[in-house]
Amino acid sequence: MELTERQQELADAALRIIGRDGMPALSFRSVAAEAACSLGSVQKAFPSKERMLAASFARLRENAAPLPPGEPGRPTLRAWLVSLLLGILPLDDERRAAQRRGDAFAQQALADPGIAGAIAQSDAQVRGLLASLIGRAQAEGEIPLHVDPEIAAWSILALAQGLAAQLLYRPEFEGELRARLDVTVGALLD
Repeated sequence: MELTERQQELADAALRIIGRDGMPALSFRSVAAEAACSLGSVQKAFPSKERMLAASFARLRENAAPLPPGEPGRPTLRAWLVSLLLGILPLDDERRAAQRRGDAFAQQALADPGIAGAIAQSDAQVRGLLASLIGRAQAEGEIPLHVDPEIAAWSILALAQGLAAQLLYRPEFEGELRARLDVTVGALLD
């Protein structure tokens, strides 16, 4: 989704509202107040609340946690995946707010086919990337050939999503999580 600079600013304001107060608090008026602009400027930027939600979701995905430094899957896929998971899991205030925003969109997807489709497409892209990295690691001898890349990718995404949800109501420290993630990711790749 191509957004103007103004639409990006307003979508970011909407994300702040969603992360702080939840999806029910989102309205043209609340976005105008958050962005310190007029109601008319929000309505001009987005002809409907659905368009504002779509733009906000696009910004959420665009600003997702960065990948670990270096080439994906290096030095080993297992170590890279553990670093990736630790980087995206809600282990601090900023990532907890990002998780709450993602969860709000997942709830919205129950009634909004556009958001549901965007989430499904995003998840498919993540699984595709993971499967290709697993395939490369198999070709290089790092991961056994009996591991199905598609199933392992699906399992890793499910692990990330489930653990992220749990960490919102049962916070843990990164140090406590690293060893368990290493064992769990290793089990999925062996």
